[in-house]
Amino acid sequence: MIVDLHTHSLFSDGVLVPAESARRAKQAGYSGIALTDHADHSNLSFILPAVLRFKNEYNSSDNDFKVLAGVELTHVRPSQIQELTVKARNLGADLVIVHGETIMEPVEEGTNRAAILSGVDILAHPGLIKRDDVVLAAELGVCLEITTRRTHSYTNAYVAKLAAECGAKLVINNDFHSPGEYVGEEKALKILLGSAIPEEAALQVIENTVALFKSKL
Repeated sequence: MIVDLHTHSLFSDGVLVPAESARRAKQAGYSGIALTDHADHSNLSFILPAVLRFKNEYNSSDNDFKVLAGVELTHVRPSQIQELTVKARNLGADLVIVHGETIMEPVEEGTNRAAILSGVDILAHPGLIKRDDVVLAAELGVCLEITTRRTHSYTNAYVAKLAAECGAKLVINNDFHSPGEYVGEEKALKILLGSAIPEEAALQVIENTVALFKSKL
């Protein structure tokens, strides 16, 4: 079983409506996805009600594939992450992700730590995250993401190594935006192995991802 906790639709910079994204994930062998479009103060109150409507309609008619409603707080100033995390959860978000300090974008320094301190569910593609922040993530139960997305995945091995040393929990996501990006379970395992994660630990990462999904249903 495999799920994806980090996907984007045309509510942000994805190219598909939620229904097509769900259909493509199901065809790729997934058992569920979380819709987590990019959000900040400008669109949070728009995205979540729309995705929640889709989630409620979809889940009432499909017992084999489930959808969660969430957001990815993106390029938000570190001082605002706590406020927006609370607001997202008050609006009904099942899952709150923060767009971490990927080396491929000018994410503000301090975003990783602010996300962890805010108790978000997942810190996405955290880049060259500091060891102290990985220790903090382990203490607070914030999951760190191994991503299958090109470019963001450049630091997967670094994140995996620190997580193993510090006891932080890992999940694996596609950061899906467009057709062809759902990799499936077999390729996801290969990407984990290619991130220098031993096979037993790699299988555990997939299990962590599924367990977090189930806990939010």
